[in-house]
Amino acid sequence: MPKAVVYRQYGVPAETVELVETPAVQPGPGQVLVQNILAPINPADLNTLEGKYPVRPELPATPGVEGVGTVAAVGFDVTSLKPGMAVLLPHGYGTWREGGIVDANKLFPVPEGVPYAEAAMIKINPATAWRMLHDFVEPKPGAWVIQNAANSGVGRAVIAIAKRLGMHTVNLVRRPELIDELTAAGADVVILDDENANAEIKVRTGGAKILLGLNSVGGESATRVASALAAGGKMATFGAMSRQPLKLPTGLLIFKDIQALGFWMTRWYQKATDEERNAMFAELFEMAKSGAFKTPIERIYPVDEIREAITHALKGSRGGKILIGNP
Repeated sequence: MPKAVVYRQYGVPAETVELVETPAVQPGPGQVLVQNILAPINPADLNTLEGKYPVRPELPATPGVEGVGTVAAVGFDVTSLKPGMAVLLPHGYGTWREGGIVDANKLFPVPEGVPYAEAAMIKINPATAWRMLHDFVEPKPGAWVIQNAANSGVGRAVIAIAKRLGMHTVNLVRRPELIDELTAAGADVVILDDENANAEIKVRTGGAKILLGLNSVGGESATRVASALAAGGKMATFGAMSRQPLKLPTGLLIFKDIQALGFWMTRWYQKATDEERNAMFAELFEMAKSGAFKTPIERIYPVDEIREAITHALKGSRGGKILIGNP
């Protein structure tokens, strides 16, 4: 019988999860039996286990908001999907499992040639990067965008997507060894996220007009991002890695008309039409097929070792993502 990770209460992530066997069932009308391949452990997954995420599923629940699997069997009336096809796993399914039954209309086919690992992680980080680069300012060739935590999953996707759009990126990082790594990945300017950053940004960009800032850190780092923006610029916040609030000088809001906005990928999915989702995924899949996304992966754990996987994912010195599954 397929195994699934389950949690019945909120708490320390590695301690609150357990492994259970689920019934081996066949798909009914409109349903598909999916065999899971890979699912990442994202910060939001860990926050959910802790009870700190804004959305709390009804317990008991299975964690995991994204992943990729293959169709193992289909209900008699399902014609859009065939056994063997790779599919993106839907929100609300709980992707930390070996397999299960899913409504066919909630699955999104993955084109041939897209690496499983990139498909497993495409719904959150690359999608977040894509939306923020398109939804706040017009993504014109030659335009500049600044971001902090540039070595994160979203940050790396921003670099890749901006390059495809002909945009330039200023990337703030906390560790010097990341400068050469992100430059090799296509970043235009990589700078240490410290008190000297804003002066260096002006020099390295030639005083370019930066109208979009992406903040996932908060605190003083968010202040540096906002301060680098030109008059009328927008800063989109989508995370709070430092667990510090935004610190925006009043003058930036009054005299430079800087706008501070929030972005949550889940909200976009809730409001998006099928056409909007299809158009975005078509672009992201094409980039994944071309090798534009090269998300570092540190280790893949089988679902049986979920506690070890979570413990590893919580380490701050990792060099890549932690996934669970059987690629």
